[in-house]
Amino acid sequence: MIDLAEKIKKKLKAEIAALEHELHDELPKEIKVARAHGDLSENAEYKYAKERQSYVSARLGQLHQRMADISMMNLSNLPKDRAAYGSRIVVLDLAKSAEIEYKLVTVEEADVTKGLISTSSPIGKALLGKKPGDEVTVVTPAGKKEYEVVSLSTIYDEE
Repeated sequence: MIDLAEKIKKKLKAEIAALEHELHDELPKEIKVARAHGDLSENAEYKYAKERQSYVSARLGQLHQRMADISMMNLSNLPKDRAAYGSRIVVLDLAKSAEIEYKLVTVEEADVTKGLISTSSPIGKALLGKKPGDEVTVVTPAGKKEYEVVSLSTIYDEE
């Protein structure tokens, strides 16, 4: 479990390093070159560089917050009998009578094609705290979905 948090931190640190390099090295040079072209009111290069600078700065703030959140994550407090981070959960789609397996993961690990869904996604949020036999209604971008929890294995079952 600890390896997982370290893997996520490593990925975030790499993105932070790349964005900090862009913010502190590349963008100031672009802005300087664009300023040299004269009239800033009609200078698309200058406008783009300033907008990019603002975006990169905001993204860095988000990434630093995410790093802090991951550092505070205490996996030993996860429930042993209900769906939580790391749980594998099999649900029955009541409309299609088809079973679907999901694993609840962080945003950084999410990959819907592999059944890895974020705990902050609509389905992930709806499944948190559920046990086998519970029914769940989820409003997704594709419409309302109804599921019944068929089985659950928590992070402790997979150790």
